Amino acid sequence: MTTPYEILTKPLFSSVKSAKIRFMLYGLLFILGFIFVSGLSFYLVIRPLKITLNRSPADFNLPAEDVILTTEDGLKLSAWYLATPVAALASPGVAKSDKSAIILIHGYPAEKSDMLSIAKALWPDFSLLLYDQRYFGKSEGGYTTLGVKERLDLKAALDFLESRGFSAKGGKKIGVFGFSLGGAVGIITAAEDSRINATASYGAFSNLKILGSETYSHLWPLNKPLVQLMLFWSRLLFGESLADLSPENAVAKLTIPSFIIHSKEDEQISFVHAERFQESLKQNPHAEFYFIEHGLHGELPLDFDSRLKEFFQRSLK
Repeated sequence: MTTPYEILTKPLFSSVKSAKIRFMLYGLLFILGFIFVSGLSFYLVIRPLKITLNRSPADFNLPAEDVILTTEDGLKLSAWYLATPVAALASPGVAKSDKSAIILIHGYPAEKSDMLSIAKALWPDFSLLLYDQRYFGKSEGGYTTLGVKERLDLKAALDFLESRGFSAKGGKKIGVFGFSLGGAVGIITAAEDSRINATASYGAFSNLKILGSETYSHLWPLNKPLVQLMLFWSRLLFGESLADLSPENAVAKLTIPSFIIHSKEDEQISFVHAERFQESLKQNPHAEFYFIEHGLHGELPLDFDSRLKEFFQRSLK
């Protein structure tokens, strides 16, 4: 028999139980929604809208050979090779230079033509190789891996230059300059591949986990969960966590000439990253720094070209 107490309290217990179920359901829906938004955000990061500049070497009066680089994982990358005049005249199409070479790597989400103004300042003192990183420009690839597999792109560029006769043993050294993502790729690869004899970067990130925290800083307290999910998605898709992709750890291993350029007003990759590079390079006697007082991400000071050229002239002689 149902007692008066049970009759009075049953609706209360029932409503409390119902509230708990609703709370748990809403919590589950929030977590699933959060994971979905995180995954969508990561997808948009690795498949950004591409910046296409529609410029060619001819626009800068630069003679270039169209070449295709093939990466270790089978992607075809679009590239331009600018041989020094003597080499170009001596053997068109398979030119070998008596000078050193520099690989120029664009940033995210641009393409190789973004490097043409810098190429104009460096050529003909050096042979040059400009290429579209995977996914960007005219290169193959379904998405960017933010530096994880872009190391294979740079190694394909090194293979090409090696086939054209460039090597430190032969006195024709190879340098790498990269902007932003390109700079980070250059630094990491230099720590892995001894064919790189000097590296320079402008506006590169020192650590993607830190960059992620800075990017999501306005979403506190969701900042840390978003960063952790970013690392999870990267390991799931790339086979390697972005936390393992640390240019600041890579640069600490370098003994070759290393040039770090960064603006103190960089609004996309904060000056903190340059300071971390400086700390990591304190044991490298060949490290150089150029910290620009003013300028947003990618803005070049008037003396940028001359400073970069002088660095490579010293480092690749």
